[in-house]
Amino acid sequence: MKKTLEGVGGLLVFLGGCGVLRELTGWFDLMAATRLLTENVGFLEDRALFANIVIAVVGFALCMIGDSLK
Repeated sequence: MKKTLEGVGGLLVFLGGCGVLRELTGWFDLMAATRLLTENVGFLEDRALFANIVIAVVGFALCMIGDSLK
């Protein structure tokens, strides 16, 4: 369970970070898988930067939870 939480958390941090960079600079068009979420969910269309930050923070929290398990 520990490795799964850390793996999923790391993936979410990576995707959220790429999404933030994509929103701020226009880079990482192919790597930002969170674009599918932010473009297809109606209330997230204008809040893509915020959504990517939340994804990265949730991923970081999952990593911390996985790290605290014995």
